[in-house]
Amino acid sequence: MKYDKPPLTFDEQVQHLLERGVKGDPGVMRERLASVNYYRLSGYLFPFRNPDNQTYRPGTSFDEVWQRYAFDRRLRLLVMDAIERIEIAVRTQLAYHHAHAYNDPFAYCMRRDSMWGIDAAKFAAFQKKVDDETHRSRDVFVAHFKEKYADIHPALPVWMAVEIMSLGTVLTFYRGVSHAVKQSVATHFGMPDRVFDTWLHTLFVVRNICAHHGRLWNREMRLKPFVPRRKEYPDWHTPYTVPTDRIFVVLTICRYCLRRIAPQSRWPHCLDTLLADFPNVPIAQMGFPPNWRDSPLWK
Repeated sequence: MKYDKPPLTFDEQVQHLLERGVKGDPGVMRERLASVNYYRLSGYLFPFRNPDNQTYRPGTSFDEVWQRYAFDRRLRLLVMDAIERIEIAVRTQLAYHHAHAYNDPFAYCMRRDSMWGIDAAKFAAFQKKVDDETHRSRDVFVAHFKEKYADIHPALPVWMAVEIMSLGTVLTFYRGVSHAVKQSVATHFGMPDRVFDTWLHTLFVVRNICAHHGRLWNREMRLKPFVPRRKEYPDWHTPYTVPTDRIFVVLTICRYCLRRIAPQSRWPHCLDTLLADFPNVPIAQMGFPPNWRDSPLWK
C-alpha cells in the first residue's frame, strides 16, 4: 500500500485535531505542536480514541493530553535518575567482586575461565565490544593508562573498564561471570541472581526508552522482570503481587534497590510529588494497584 499522507502545517494539524473532536485553544495548540511533534503526541491521544480510530471521545481536551505528556517527561527523568544510581552500583560491585575473585584486574577480558557464563563466541564478542568502547573513549583516565601501560597491557583494568562500558556490555559482563560473583553482586541489592538478571535487562530496556524520549506512563512491558518468590520475599506479594506488565514494576524495582544502595535518597518523595502535581493522570494505566501504598515495599 502506498503511503500518501501529505505533510500538514501546524495550523492544519490544529484544525485536524479540532475536526476530530479534540477541544482546546487553537493558539495554544499550535504553539505546543510547534515544539512537540504531532506524531509524538498521538501516543498520548490514543486512549481517547473512539472505536472508529478516526475521532475522539466527547470532551477530549488537548490540555489533558498535554498534561499526560508533561507528566511522562518528568516520569522519565525520575526513572533515569534511579537507573543511573543502580547502574553505577552494579558497575562498582561487578568490578570489585570479579577482580577479587581472580586476584587479577584483567581477568574479565583475558581469561576465558573467568567468564564461563557465556560461550566462547559471546566471550570473543564481549572482548571486541570492550576493546571498541575503550578506543572510542575520550576520558582522560583512559588516555593516561594507554600512555603509561599499553606496552604491556592492551586492556584496561576492570575497575576502569566498567566506567566506559555501555549498559548492554555491563549486562553481558554480569551474565558471563561465575555464579559466585553474580550472586555477590545481586546480594548487594537483596535479590537472588536469577531475579536480578531480569531486573538488569528490564532496566536496560527502560533506560533506552527514556534516552530516546519514549512514552513510559501507560506502556505495556513486553519484557517482564521476575518477581521474587512469595516464601522468601513476602513483601512482593503483600497485600498484592506486584504486577509486571506496566511501568509500576520498574518503579518498585527502583524503590527496592535505592532503599539498599541510597537509603538517604529523596527519590520516593520525588515520585510522591510528581503524582501529586498531576492528580488527573490515571496511574491505574501504569499498573498501580488501588492499594499500592499498603505494600511494605512502599512504606
